[in-house]
Amino acid sequence: VSAPEPLLDTRTVGGWRVHAIQAGGQQLDGGAMFGVVPKTLWERRIVPDARNRIPMGMRCLLVEHDDGLVLIDSGVGNKESAKFQEIYGIENAGLPGRTALEAGLQQAGFAPDDVTLVINTHLHFDHAGGNTWRDEAGEIRATFPKARYVVQRGEHAYAQRANERTSASYFPHNWEPIFAAGRFDLIDGPQEVLPGISVRLTPGHTPFHQSVVLRSRGETLCFLGDVVPTSHHLPLPWIMGYDVEPLVTLESKRALLADALKGDWQLLFEHDAHVGFGRVALDGKGYRLAE
Repeated sequence: VSAPEPLLDTRTVGGWRVHAIQAGGQQLDGGAMFGVVPKTLWERRIVPDARNRIPMGMRCLLVEHDDGLVLIDSGVGNKESAKFQEIYGIENAGLPGRTALEAGLQQAGFAPDDVTLVINTHLHFDHAGGNTWRDEAGEIRATFPKARYVVQRGEHAYAQRANERTSASYFPHNWEPIFAAGRFDLIDGPQEVLPGISVRLTPGHTPFHQSVVLRSRGETLCFLGDVVPTSHHLPLPWIMGYDVEPLVTLESKRALLADALKGDWQLLFEHDAHVGFGRVALDGKGYRLAE
């Protein structure tokens, strides 16, 4: 498995430069990724390997905001075992001892110390794992030592009480060192975290999952997170088996995609191995990726 290319895709949203950083590749079971959708349908869009796994990305977004450098989600990090990486097909090598996320930052002309705010859509290992890193001495440190970190209070509480179904996705070493340093801010509900950057509750995948909406000079970009993980998940009923409340996901998607269509939003697909940015279209068969 190789990390999908390109590592860095730079665009503009109004007055801001934004960089989609492909923080690595992973391979997950296609059936789990498409839930109740039959394989005969989803394999027409994306071909699984011999183990029924499909290629996926771990795309993060770096925003050159007027108030500082903002990072949305952080990939899987470097702390997990070789066995873990083999199970999930993770390939995220980048800078020596670090990951493709740090390599992407460097390619964009920045370093981890330059990031001032990290927004996590939720705290699953492939979205918040890069919040921290394991150094050569084995100590776990904040990857972005000068940044504040933001997540929904309800998401943190949900992660703290993980059960038999959810514990495989929530690893406290991805957030506890940040809390210990007093730099994790818990927020409640939709709000503007910086001028032009808002979080929108899009529950279903987890009960307090949030997407991030950027608005600048009449242009809008939505970082979807796991409410629509790939462009193949645009049809409303195409929902991951991983979602804890799939019917809630359905309504989150319905409302968000209607707004995206009406407002001509750009969308960023976090887990799509090949399509980063796109817009949504609606035809007689439902939502699809616009040409």
